[in-house]
Amino acid sequence: MTPPPPPTTTTTSRTPWRLHGDGRAVRPGDVVAPDERLSWPRTIGVGVQHVVAMFGATFTVPLITGFPPATTLFFSGLGTLLFLVVTGNRLPSYLGSSFAFIAPVMAAKAGGDIGPALGGIVVAGAALALVGLVVQVAGTRWIDALMPPAVTGAIVALIGLNLAPVAWDGNGSGTGVKAQPLVAAVTLAAILLTTVAFRGFTGRLSILLGVVVGWLFAAATNGLDLATLTRLREAAWVGLPEFHAPSFSVQAAVLVIPVVLVLIAENAGHVKAVAAMTGRNLDRDMGRAFLGDGIATVLAGSAGGSGTTTYAENIGVMAATRVYSTAAYWVAGAAAVLLGLSPKFGALILTVPAGVLGGATTVLYGLIAVLGARIWIENRVDFHDPVNLFTAAVALIIGAADYTLTVGDLSFNGIALGTAAALVTYHAMRAVARLRSPRVPT
Repeated sequence: MTPPPPPTTTTTSRTPWRLHGDGRAVRPGDVVAPDERLSWPRTIGVGVQHVVAMFGATFTVPLITGFPPATTLFFSGLGTLLFLVVTGNRLPSYLGSSFAFIAPVMAAKAGGDIGPALGGIVVAGAALALVGLVVQVAGTRWIDALMPPAVTGAIVALIGLNLAPVAWDGNGSGTGVKAQPLVAAVTLAAILLTTVAFRGFTGRLSILLGVVVGWLFAAATNGLDLATLTRLREAAWVGLPEFHAPSFSVQAAVLVIPVVLVLIAENAGHVKAVAAMTGRNLDRDMGRAFLGDGIATVLAGSAGGSGTTTYAENIGVMAATRVYSTAAYWVAGAAAVLLGLSPKFGALILTVPAGVLGGATTVLYGLIAVLGARIWIENRVDFHDPVNLFTAAVALIIGAADYTLTVGDLSFNGIALGTAAALVTYHAMRAVARLRSPRVPT
């Protein structure tokens, strides 16, 4: 890919960002670099777009897991601001709720107490931060060796397949498509039609718009929970979000810790995508990205928020606007924090009915599974190679069937076992193949 030509910039202030050109427009072929900005009104406008882009996915995670939505939104904004500080304003990114946490978190809070799940999130965040420190010192080659595309694609795909029962009936909780099939069908249809009927940025909001359509349909057909509407009326407009303290157990930590591998893949992919779009080599900041996301996840888990990750949705906004300014992300992070400080807004999110969630998650979980296949395709993984073929085959079935292994007080679910299977199968088979023939590629 040919790097874009250097933009014309003018320094007019003492802020961390140079003004791009006249601050009003982006000329053909130019991009607004991370250390640049447009005029503040335009920068605020782009920042608000980032809030809208991340919103649909970020609030869906706490709705599914039972975490306080306003708390999750608050810590996603706070985590984004922290990420920008850790990365020195060089990596434009929004940290939203990671879907990879859903299945292990729901397993960890099977008794209804979110404390152990929060403890698992804290442990996962600390592990990711540690990885970031190691990468910053040792470089990124060891990650590529540990998790080649054949393994990474399998892990991402099995997470999506493992979540399929949640979309159907809340994994046995009676929510999802099964609870309100007509509402779910309308929501799903609205998402699909919005995606193809609208171009540009509106099409990128298909999940959010589909949820709105589903909510309105449920309201028109008496499908809303009256108790949630009562809480909405009684909620204050301004106030602190609902905080929860974590509790720590080995079992919860074991359930959640495999998510670190997915967060590594997501963060690495985000950094490489931004590098390609801006024409800059950002590999030196890879460790800082892991560290920033890890610290943000620890912070969220310490007080009731969902684990975070860098968001692909916001890459889409950057690609559409050609604005990669971290100033816009400071706006987005601050806006999310302010929204999290409104109990009324959090209560509104809780009114979203089960059928709407079921329709939306049918798409979202499917996209996670397909993203794994996309990793294989884009990296041209050779499935004529039996090592790659068996790695994917074994891991996907273990994850989709949600194999469970109980050892004493510890329980390992399909994501943990599938992740372990992908790593062990790939490296063990590759090692044997190399012993048989030294010419076998690594």
